Amino acid sequence: MGIARSLLLRASRSRWLAAQFSRRAFARRALRRFMPGEHVEDALAAARRLEQEGHGTVLTQLGENLTSLAEAEAVHDHYAALLETVRDRRLPTHISVKPTQLGLDLSSDACGRHLDSLAQLAAAAGSFLWIDMEDSSYVDRTLDLYRVLRSRHERVGVCLQAYLRRTPADLASLLPLLPAIRLVKGAYAEPAALAFPAKREVDQAFARLGRTMLEASARSRSLSVFGTHDLQLIAMLRAIAADLAVPDGCLEVHMLYGIRSADQQRLARNGLKVRTLISYGQHWFPWYVRRLAERPANVWFVVRALLG
Repeated sequence: MGIARSLLLRASRSRWLAAQFSRRAFARRALRRFMPGEHVEDALAAARRLEQEGHGTVLTQLGENLTSLAEAEAVHDHYAALLETVRDRRLPTHISVKPTQLGLDLSSDACGRHLDSLAQLAAAAGSFLWIDMEDSSYVDRTLDLYRVLRSRHERVGVCLQAYLRRTPADLASLLPLLPAIRLVKGAYAEPAALAFPAKREVDQAFARLGRTMLEASARSRSLSVFGTHDLQLIAMLRAIAADLAVPDGCLEVHMLYGIRSADQQRLARNGLKVRTLISYGQHWFPWYVRRLAERPANVWFVVRALLG
């Protein structure tokens, strides 16, 4: 792992830094590169604008590792209201939630009930529920939740992380479920015994996993979603999908708000289904710093934004 990425990941876990940055105007200006605002209405307004540009969105409220089941209930109620708004405004918008937002650290049963409820509401709204993956200590519990949820609902998906060495086995175990899977590279600090430390290795793992996913999609046995801003990787995966004759609707790319916006529009115009992941909420610091750590060169985008 590079020194810059290691330092950023360490910083993402600092409560002191989070408190300091959250009070600074310059930090909020830098934040606007990656999210349209802290409030849900900011995210919904951005979703409407992006719809007019020809692609859908995925909304997620930031925050994780809650300390009470009452907080988890409040998060559930927030997403329930959001899905109602998505339905009423007829937005092509999905939601993506972290299990720890719904109480996984406190009660797996309560978390499962919240996810089941949101899956029902997402289907009724014509939306879709995505379950985010957190650090490696949560993988087994998250996949167990997804397996139960997938047995009951169609419009649910789960995220897998290419940098974890275990992911090929996890993918193989999920494919019989006819899953929806969003593959990302991974953004948590993990030991080398659990995760590939070098970018080259992660890219190679992503490509191998992507081919496996697309082979399943070619048989209409999965929805393959790739969360990446790597245009070369996207082009390679599209070529594989074309060779395999993957049906329309079985391949998507998800990219973050504010990253490669022009490329997102270009890809959508060229026939690729693109969704933009829009984050919002006050608990943005850990998420924001992990985004910088995914590609430390993003720090220079932030510096230029501040100077500009």
